[in-house]
Amino acid sequence: METVFKEITPENINDNVFGLIGTDWMLITAGTQDNFNTMTANWGGLGYLWNKNVCFCFIRPPRYTYDFMEKTDIFTLSFFEEKYRDILKFCGAKSGRDVNKINETGLVPVHSDSGAINFKQARLTLECKKVYFHDITPNNFLDSAIPAFYPKKDYHRMYIGEIMRCLAK
Repeated sequence: METVFKEITPENINDNVFGLIGTDWMLITAGTQDNFNTMTANWGGLGYLWNKNVCFCFIRPPRYTYDFMEKTDIFTLSFFEEKYRDILKFCGAKSGRDVNKINETGLVPVHSDSGAINFKQARLTLECKKVYFHDITPNNFLDSAIPAFYPKKDYHRMYIGEIMRCLAK
């Protein structure tokens, strides 16, 4: 049976963004049809900036997905039902340098005309175009608890992406 996605506007996302990202988690995916990687994340957000509907997400430079984000302009944020939690855990714990996450998890990639990689199992996917990045700098920390997130001093790069399409089940 073919999975049918419908395109919705970002304004019609009914989920609570704090639960969607912070609790439910997401896969950040970047690359090309022939060579891509995905990773689990739960830091980010959705909003409105520069007269655009945007998302923002964070990737540490040592992560394999970082290289794909740097080389391509398009990326996706994919959200799943709770029954896929083990897949999200796997994609967060394993590196694409060491394992083929697609083969190991059974995720089914769906390639969009935009070049984005979506997943058949996702319940919501945001196809995004990078519009800005910024490297987190410790000199700007105003909360003394933040350095504890960086024991290796591998500070995240924040990406802001314009949401080009929202695909929902």
